[in-house]
Amino acid sequence: MKKIPAALLATVMGLAASTAMAQSKPPLKLGGILDMSGLYADITGAGSETAAKMAVEDFGGEVLGRRIEIIAADHLNKADLSANIARDMLDNQGVEMIWDVAASATALAALEIAKARNKIMMFNGPGSIRLTNEACGPYSVHYVFDTFAQANTTGYAAVKQGLDSWFFLTADYAFGADLEKDTTNVVLKSGGKVLGSVRHPLNTSDFSSYLLQAQSSKAKVIGLANAGGDTINAIKQASEFGLTKGGQKLSPLLAFVTDVDSVGLETAQGLLLAEAFYWDLNDETRAFSKRFMDRVKRPPTSAQAGVYSSVTHYLKAVKAAGTTDPAAVIKIMKDTPINDFFAKNGKIREDGRMVHDMYLFEVKKPSESKARWDDYRLVATVPGNEAFQSLEASRCPLVKK
Repeated sequence: MKKIPAALLATVMGLAASTAMAQSKPPLKLGGILDMSGLYADITGAGSETAAKMAVEDFGGEVLGRRIEIIAADHLNKADLSANIARDMLDNQGVEMIWDVAASATALAALEIAKARNKIMMFNGPGSIRLTNEACGPYSVHYVFDTFAQANTTGYAAVKQGLDSWFFLTADYAFGADLEKDTTNVVLKSGGKVLGSVRHPLNTSDFSSYLLQAQSSKAKVIGLANAGGDTINAIKQASEFGLTKGGQKLSPLLAFVTDVDSVGLETAQGLLLAEAFYWDLNDETRAFSKRFMDRVKRPPTSAQAGVYSSVTHYLKAVKAAGTTDPAAVIKIMKDTPINDFFAKNGKIREDGRMVHDMYLFEVKKPSESKARWDDYRLVATVPGNEAFQSLEASRCPLVKK
């Protein structure tokens, strides 16, 4: 019988011992609270779950001798259900960190549960700036975008181009109200004016009455303070009403590459929008996105790319801390810059805001696009300290004035 080299035998035995240890200890469970079936399903949903699983696989599948397990639940865009899911994950399922929590009202509800239990919660899909202001917690991180950065990146650039009169179509919940408010502030500060606004229910199928009000306002820009299916429907119906042919410009204040693909370049061309990530920015974003597309059959949204980055950052901090204790882990997360395909020199501040560059894009004409998903032309890169609300302006109780 051929003798196995001692070094190889030691390696095999070490791996076996590591596997046995990981199986004997309880798994480290990370829970996603997602929109799996509603108007934000393309933005987060199953794609976010896939991104989290990719992060775990790339990390090696275990940490501190514990197997890492990703679980996910659908909050159906109901704040009370989101809170109940968070409570069940933390109290009954042994989840130690919650990620994504798509949509703002659902995120704000789940955050209160996590704060009461001193658990880490990392937001990728929701946009409300309240998450790092009045509602901030010592263990919460707002990772991808927020209403202030979206407004600041889009509104400022539009007014500087002469698009200085605005009318808002606003989703009637926390996110829409914050997005309208933040964009209004930027428009006014930049020398523009706001001619009016109208609120619409979440998940609206008929925008005709709202669009007629926007059309009659004669505003140069119709700001869409909504997201997902609402943004898609508003853009499509605005085109049918002839608003853009009449000279008015649509500005979706939160749109993703999946939205543009749903609308089509013929209708979406010329839209100005802010994003935290685009799959075709550079070699690193393209490499990750190719792997993601092999599984999901479309490129990642900024929220989904942020899920991968944030879960990876958390796991690295757990490994460095040698524990899953939230206080030890969050300290390392805030002390350690984030450098990956999603962010360069990203930094988590004391209010939980992860500061990174934002990008202003213009949607290409059909003739400019080389293939499906080749949708954006980069107009400007806005440094994180200019895109996001300053720490001095923060209303977070944790920020020392």
